[in-house]
Amino acid sequence: MSTTVETAGSSVIVAIDGPSGTGKSSTSKAVAAKLGLSYLDTGAQYRAITWWMLNNGIDVSNPEEIATAAAKPVIVSGTDPSAPTITVDGEDASGPIRSQEVTSKVSAVSAVPEVRTLITALQRSIAAAAPGGIVVEGRDIGTTVLPDADLKIFLTASPEARAARRSGEVKGSDLTATREALIKRDAADSGRKTSPLAKADDAVEVDTTELTLQQVIECVVTLVEEKRVAA
Repeated sequence: MSTTVETAGSSVIVAIDGPSGTGKSSTSKAVAAKLGLSYLDTGAQYRAITWWMLNNGIDVSNPEEIATAAAKPVIVSGTDPSAPTITVDGEDASGPIRSQEVTSKVSAVSAVPEVRTLITALQRSIAAAAPGGIVVEGRDIGTTVLPDADLKIFLTASPEARAARRSGEVKGSDLTATREALIKRDAADSGRKTSPLAKADDAVEVDTTELTLQQVIECVVTLVEEKRVAA
């Protein structure tokens, strides 16, 4: 399958990658809304397939079992940045996929090549169908999913800053445990053989450690607008 996504006129495809807690989702949604673009949270798709497998008795510690079941669930992602949706077999999964159980298992499921092949194809088809362009966020968008994206951005932040942000999102969470979980997730995502978390060679790196969310959004909006003018 070709990895090229054709865009016309002023439409633009933006790939935003980076580890958990760097502000990817908040930034991507805000940028898409501000610029009138579609939005896709690819991590939600991997969470959705993980949630389905946990609900259907699939042994998520067994890659062969995961691979066999990967094509069974039907995952549909809504791309409105102000109200993104995700359903699995017609059922709203936006809440359940954020559970701690799914969070702890998603790296193992998403590392299975058959899962990545299916989800990557889904992501490319969504990006290709976006009428005015799209902001796609994840961990391998600029390197694997959309290597020909018009603009690639890689968000980073210190583990401490990321843990503080993530702990703020989850009531009663332990900061140290959150930091350790993030570092463990980084290692799993960066170390997997298929489409690891990595910065594309032509990506713009933005360190969000000392920036407010609004500053990150403004930075990315500026980068997108510059790219549109140059196109």
